[in-house]
Amino acid sequence: MSPPHHDFEGVRAEFELPPAADTDRFPAGVLAEAATIADAARADLEDATAIPFVTIDPPGAKDLDQAMFLERSGDGFTVHYAIADLGAVIPPNGAVDTEARRRGQTIYLPDGRVPLHPPILSEGALSLLADQVRGAAVWTIEVGANGELGEVSVRRALVKSVAQLDYDGVQKSFDAGSPHSSLEPLADLGRLRQQVRVDRGAIELALPEQEVYRVPRKREVPPGDDWRVAMRVRTEVDGWNAEVSLLTGMAAAQLMLREEVGLLRTLPPADERATRSFLATAKTLGVTVPEGATPAHVLLALDTSRPASLALMTEATRLLRGAGYEAFDGSRPVLVDHAGVGGPYAHVTAPLRRLADRFGTEVCLAICEGRAVPEWVREALPTLPEIMRTTDQLAHKVDRTCIDQAEVWSLAKRVGESFTAVVTHVDQSGAEVVLYEPPVIARCTGRGMREGAEIAVRLATVDERRREVAFTYEG
Repeated sequence: MSPPHHDFEGVRAEFELPPAADTDRFPAGVLAEAATIADAARADLEDATAIPFVTIDPPGAKDLDQAMFLERSGDGFTVHYAIADLGAVIPPNGAVDTEARRRGQTIYLPDGRVPLHPPILSEGALSLLADQVRGAAVWTIEVGANGELGEVSVRRALVKSVAQLDYDGVQKSFDAGSPHSSLEPLADLGRLRQQVRVDRGAIELALPEQEVYRVPRKREVPPGDDWRVAMRVRTEVDGWNAEVSLLTGMAAAQLMLREEVGLLRTLPPADERATRSFLATAKTLGVTVPEGATPAHVLLALDTSRPASLALMTEATRLLRGAGYEAFDGSRPVLVDHAGVGGPYAHVTAPLRRLADRFGTEVCLAICEGRAVPEWVREALPTLPEIMRTTDQLAHKVDRTCIDQAEVWSLAKRVGESFTAVVTHVDQSGAEVVLYEPPVIARCTGRGMREGAEIAVRLATVDERRREVAFTYEG
């Protein structure tokens, strides 16, 4: 008897997403306008193709938003960051724009994605693919020897990426001491910027992330796929690359606040009670907490190989609540900071995948060119927070449901077995635990569990309909 065929069509149906075979389906009018956009020539821009930009993305990615070239400048750095230029070519309130506002962002599933824009644009004509000339919003950001932002500008230009790199490959090149010449300063810049943000109280999490991956089955009839859950640990290159994006978002927010128009990504600071609870938990787990240390400093110094560190990082997520977007025009919003970033921050670096970034980029381009922000942008700003809020929630729910589904598949025939796990959070009804293998996150009932402890748990139930698994601990 052949094993069952597993797919995520049930998840897609639950969230009213198109089937995997139809993810590239768009209304005819949207596709027609996208084809016209893709055929349009961009010969009226400054030629910056001599700058040796490179991209860093997951293997096989085609929707490439960002390309970078880093230079040392005296004791500091100059960051050249090219972002796919959508605002110059997508007609405001046209078919592509209207559909993008309905979708909000690209939704990713293990067996495909539901794209924000037609792939002819997001994976073709507007993507910063290697060896292709593309229009881009090119940021130039000076960073001082102390890690602080200096001069900032953004302009439209033609660019050409010279290489499409992936995270693991870039990490290996740094480990070997031979990074790509366009990225040579990345490690020093990344570490410096990370320290600057942490000193400002940024909650820097390096939590391992659950990912679902495909294990093909080739011999069964009918053919099918097995899906597994893996725990991806963030590499140093992941963090350094993120620092360049965060730096650009903070530069954008600085421009917006100066001119009192734009769209910020915000997160209120943790209240004192939550902060005291976090530091107390750290001490209970045996983590060193120097006098006067903030949660940010404690997290940065964690030994991530210890089980207790996973529990503390999980606890830190409770400090990061209340994220949102603040649109403003003519005055500064009350809340301007993002506690996770360590200052004001705006989304401008992923316009192929996230709606807000196209509008944020247009604001910054207008400011740097000394012209008024276009009316179509100003009219849209008040509508964007709600679009992004609802689609952020959808993206998170879809991701979590796909992981839950894969967890159920991987444990369906293992009820009664014992597993080694780390306790990450204890409450009145039990605890949350993370298994080592398979790396499942689930509820566990029982007495005597302590946060940060490594324990043996037994798989009690697997509910395939509700996509839930539950464990027990008997001490």
